Amino acid sequence: MRGVTEPLALYIHWPFCASKCPYCDFNSHVREGGVDHARYREALRRELAHEAERVASETPGRNSRRPLASIFFGGGTPSLMEAETVAALIADARGFFDATDDIEITLEANPTSVETGKLREFAAAGVNRASLGVQSLDAEALRFLGRRHDASQAIAALEAARGIFPRLSFDLIYARPGQSEASWRAELRQALALAADHLSLYQLTIEPGTRFFTEHARGAFALPEEDDAARMYEATAEEAARFGLAPYEISNYAKPGAESRHNLAYWRYGDYLGIGPGAHQRLLMNGDMLATRRHRAPEEWLTRVETSGHATVEEEILSPRDRGREALLMGLRLAEGVDPARIEARSSLNFLDTIDPAMLTACLDEGYLEWQGPRLVATSEGRVRLDALLPVLLR
Repeated sequence: MRGVTEPLALYIHWPFCASKCPYCDFNSHVREGGVDHARYREALRRELAHEAERVASETPGRNSRRPLASIFFGGGTPSLMEAETVAALIADARGFFDATDDIEITLEANPTSVETGKLREFAAAGVNRASLGVQSLDAEALRFLGRRHDASQAIAALEAARGIFPRLSFDLIYARPGQSEASWRAELRQALALAADHLSLYQLTIEPGTRFFTEHARGAFALPEEDDAARMYEATAEEAARFGLAPYEISNYAKPGAESRHNLAYWRYGDYLGIGPGAHQRLLMNGDMLATRRHRAPEEWLTRVETSGHATVEEEILSPRDRGREALLMGLRLAEGVDPARIEARSSLNFLDTIDPAMLTACLDEGYLEWQGPRLVATSEGRVRLDALLPVLLR
């Protein structure tokens, strides 16, 4: 299958943080001795070049280069990168692929004063969308979450970013110990009044290997009851609607047109490249869907890239059934649901072979799923139960 023209998404992982948050189980690392930015910059560029060469083999000739619709700098803390690194990677990506006219280039940042001071540099490098890890506007909550910024810095960062970038998103964490629905609504209103384009919402969960996992196990704190957390989740949609934001994915709210195009590529099961320590990618090559994973440890990743041009530690061809399952797992998170024709095109499998027909009927009867025209959509009741439904729904 040559000449694939569906747009690509590009993810670039910067694994370093100034400190490790107690709830975080992402591939992030603290290096007290500092980071050799020049070496990591060249390694990221080299791994990107390696993957771009592979993509070019699927689309021979300059006139058939793959379109590139989005770039996302994630982490870790990408705002700790040098702007020179960001600019070089954006320039390389534009050179390897045909950037769409409205290409979305996102960079994650924390609202510390140091990082906020670099926002204009990132905009000059080509970033046109910022994603701020605000997490809370409550002073006590920020201390509990181990954040390095305070509420005033968060507000200043939101205001500064609003004046620099045409598009802005921010993250909040809810269902924190002692949090009430009323206080959550007030916090949401304050944040949305400052930056009401896009909100990513995360329920505080206790992940193995984190500091919170150890502390929670010994009873240092308790999370809200499940019913209380559910009411906070429901309150989010009500408050977001006041500012014109709708839930387009289980954890994401946006004004019309402000949805994250990069994340939509994941949820719609499009092709994406993943560059950097621990990055994953999905890429259709010669009719096969390749699932690729890079080495997680930054130093080992760096050594492998400098030696071999890439740090791939695993690459497998996904079976049609695995492709269909992944497409359903991702797509049912979206308010738009999934199109069976899309599932079949990406998996080479009949849609009904990816899903248990008896469970599908049961979910439809219970009102957890519904057909909206040709699309299968999880209802509001179904989306909050999706983690429980999917294991029994998929074949």
